[in-house]
Amino acid sequence: MPKRVLVTGGLGFIGHQVVHFLESQDCEVCVVDPQTDYTVLPSQHLSTLYRLRRQIIQTDNIYDLNVVDHSGLQRVFGEFKPDTVIHLSSFPRQKTVESAPLIACQTMCEGLVSTLEASVAHNVERFVFISSSMVYGDFHSAIVNETHDKTPLGQYGILKLTGENLVKDYARASGMDFVIVRPSAVYGINDMNDRVVAKFLVNALRDEVITVCGADEQIDLTFVTDTASGIVAASLSDSASKKTYNITRGRARSLLEAAELAVKIAGKGQVVIEDRDASMPSRGTLDIVNAFNDFGYLPMVDIEQGFELYIDWLAETGLWK
Repeated sequence: MPKRVLVTGGLGFIGHQVVHFLESQDCEVCVVDPQTDYTVLPSQHLSTLYRLRRQIIQTDNIYDLNVVDHSGLQRVFGEFKPDTVIHLSSFPRQKTVESAPLIACQTMCEGLVSTLEASVAHNVERFVFISSSMVYGDFHSAIVNETHDKTPLGQYGILKLTGENLVKDYARASGMDFVIVRPSAVYGINDMNDRVVAKFLVNALRDEVITVCGADEQIDLTFVTDTASGIVAASLSDSASKKTYNITRGRARSLLEAAELAVKIAGKGQVVIEDRDASMPSRGTLDIVNAFNDFGYLPMVDIEQGFELYIDWLAETGLWK
């Protein structure tokens, strides 16, 4: 019998790729996604992205539903009867949380609890929570594994860490299995153009200034297909039961290196260096050995290839203009 997997946020940047990889594993997939603009993102751009994302997935079992709608979510769970839930519904990054903290907290806390309640009520076997490397806060060693101290800076990381603890507590009380995944700095096709890599590439294409906040700041940039494939592998692996994983490229690169690569690929643009953004933690490489050992996770796309793929997509769609 194929796995029946419900994906909250399944039309999101990472979510639609997760659905695509699940379908390639012959899973039956249900998507819950309200196609939100998070109150701050341009709706015209988002409508184009949602259309492009729909083109790479097969399922028509899609519910336009916010996870805070508990009764609606209970109805969907009752109709679909999932074996596994992959919970991606969230505000996507720190700046969107800071711009609308009350709504972000509602989505990331109340929405998570609503999904956990539905999962327990409908006897879901495994709950997969997509957290973030931001739970670590500042990195205090060259390579950070899953047991590293977790001292998040900013509301996004704090809410993600709270989510991890909620998932573990529901699992403890109910006996439901769980997996926690911590991605890092995801970038790539079918995304908004307001993340750091997108800003670098878009500004380069426009022959504008690329501002680097901290030339030596390191970040474990991860192409979206590597993130999604790792999430799916963790979700379906028996070895992942009750464990937490870094799912990243496993190789940090400096912001200056990324900016200079954007200029090189685009053939235009200029780099300006400013002081680091004190509101963001200093990060670095995440250890992915546990994911490799338990389910063979092996990211394939480094930034040289990933930036080429992304800039080609931006040029093809015209979404950089």
